[in-house]
Amino acid sequence: MPMTTLGGAQVEVDEDGFIQQPEQWSQNVAADLAKTEGVEQMGDDHWKLVNYIRDYYQKFGIAPMVRKLCKDLDFKLKYKPTGCV
Repeated sequence: MPMTTLGGAQVEVDEDGFIQQPEQWSQNVAADLAKTEGVEQMGDDHWKLVNYIRDYYQKFGIAPMVRKLCKDLDFKLKYKPTGCV
């Protein structure tokens, strides 16, 4: 697996850029990953979304369905946080 530098640390990622060892995750790593997706500055709604998905995945081992995520976070289905491309 390739290694990359994210958040000032060497992180193992797969061919799609997904972190292979969840314990390597940090807010600094997430902020650097966001930049690779065109989000230069993570706002409150970005962190709300990231933390929700991480918590859900840790509890259930899968990502939440989009409609559940929107309902739980009170986001509109087509909502786009400021700073997203």
